[in-house]
Amino acid sequence: MKIIVCVKHVPDATADRTFTQDGTTDRASVDSLLSELDEYAVEQALRIAESDDDTEISYLTVGPDDAKDALRKALAMGGDSAIHVNDDSIGGSDAFGTSLVLARAIERHGFDLVLCGMASTDGTMGVVPALLAERLGVRAVTHLEELTVENGTVTGRREGDGATVRIQGNLPAVVSVTDRSGDARYPSFKGIMAAKKKPLETLALADLGIEAAQVGAAGARSAVDTATRRPPRTKGEIVVDEGSAGAGLAAFLTTRKFI
Repeated sequence: MKIIVCVKHVPDATADRTFTQDGTTDRASVDSLLSELDEYAVEQALRIAESDDDTEISYLTVGPDDAKDALRKALAMGGDSAIHVNDDSIGGSDAFGTSLVLARAIERHGFDLVLCGMASTDGTMGVVPALLAERLGVRAVTHLEELTVENGTVTGRREGDGATVRIQGNLPAVVSVTDRSGDARYPSFKGIMAAKKKPLETLALADLGIEAAQVGAAGARSAVDTATRRPPRTKGEIVVDEGSAGAGLAAFLTTRKFI
């Protein structure tokens, strides 16, 4: 079975991020890393491979030169190879453009199962898995908190607000998993060293038959109008317990419509 895990190199969510004049994140001002939510998809791929010796895992990302760091991190966790799509024209792509590039690269490589995180930790849109499934013409099985793959069938569990849903579908499929699907493993020193020797293929738009006008800011269907920094936090109100703290706290929460 061929598994492709889509991963993203994202700005560190814990850092103080800023935006450029066109509303995109100023990546030069902050360190980037493998999206934490994608690590759960990597973990699920590795668990499937541990139960099936014929499984091949490849990682796929789209981004500038340093996006390879995300691929090396994933390869250090396990897996066999990686694909990096790097082209100056891709910068500024929205979810539609990104899904087009990913889909063409996936078709070129071949796949039985595409695994994704539930969302990236920068855009947090969570729509790329569904867009990928549509472009690839396969099933979308999304937001799973439990995943098994047996005999060409994907089975999973999705938790809703009022119900638990069990979902099943045949391969090929695109599956996204949540941060409740299972803790992601840490790369070992042996894994980090081995990752440096694993094959990493770099592709450009021309390799995928995509015109520059189809992606990037020029091909985007969505754009950021404005970006405003969150105001600094102000000093909170202290409720002193003199026998009426509970009522005071309830009144405080009520005025802000928290209860």
